[in-house]
Amino acid sequence: MTLKDQLITFIGPGAMASAMASRLIEGGVSTTTNNLEAVKNAGVVVLSVKPQSIQEVMDELHGAIPKDALVLSIVAGARLDTLVKGLNHKAIVRSMPNTPAQVGEGITVWTATEDVTEEQKERARLILKSFGEEVYADHEDYLDMATALSGTGPAYVFLLMEAMVDAGVHLGFPRRISEQLVVQTFKGSVAFYEHSPVHLARLRNQVTSPGGTSAAALYYLEKAGVRTALSRAIWAAYERSVQLGKGKKHVQPEDD
Repeated sequence: MTLKDQLITFIGPGAMASAMASRLIEGGVSTTTNNLEAVKNAGVVVLSVKPQSIQEVMDELHGAIPKDALVLSIVAGARLDTLVKGLNHKAIVRSMPNTPAQVGEGITVWTATEDVTEEQKERARLILKSFGEEVYADHEDYLDMATALSGTGPAYVFLLMEAMVDAGVHLGFPRRISEQLVVQTFKGSVAFYEHSPVHLARLRNQVTSPGGTSAAALYYLEKAGVRTALSRAIWAAYERSVQLGKGKKHVQPEDD
């Protein structure tokens, strides 16, 4: 199966939609930015609006999407039953990509309604594969989990990288050199794991000599509760994804 004869319509602006469109165009697929006209004959309609705008978009497109078209949503928190009812359309795929998709290194978790045919699933898989890896989930609840873990994940990584770069500058490195050291350390660590895909704790132990520098650093990180803080951050992101699915625009975080 190819996508060359498919009219793919993107509803909503933004970096992710632009990334998806550019990756598909590189693959020889035609797209259009005239959403209202394109929906009439679209084979695939990609919903890429902000969660706060989804109701307005559903009201506009209610009943307007061709019955044999596939709707592919990347709207965080928007549940399948909400989309089916709001669009008056049954064939819907809900997905959660992440920002590395913009450079073809993303990971997307997705699921589908029972009305999505095997051919449409393969079409969705081809689209999602165009900007990285994809994982199909049997249960929709996994999408909220993926939002918190991989969807929001790059933010955690960038925060950690930023903190390490700043620490390097504090030690005395020029920022340019500190950034180079940190970026390559992350890239190299991932590459090393992919070369030897064993349990992460085993890899960590390989670089932690008794009484050495790594042991001293890890002791302080554990004492500072880094694992707990990260786990709670991911849980907070998960809860927010669930809240978005229920239509809650904003919830004030709780401080303990």
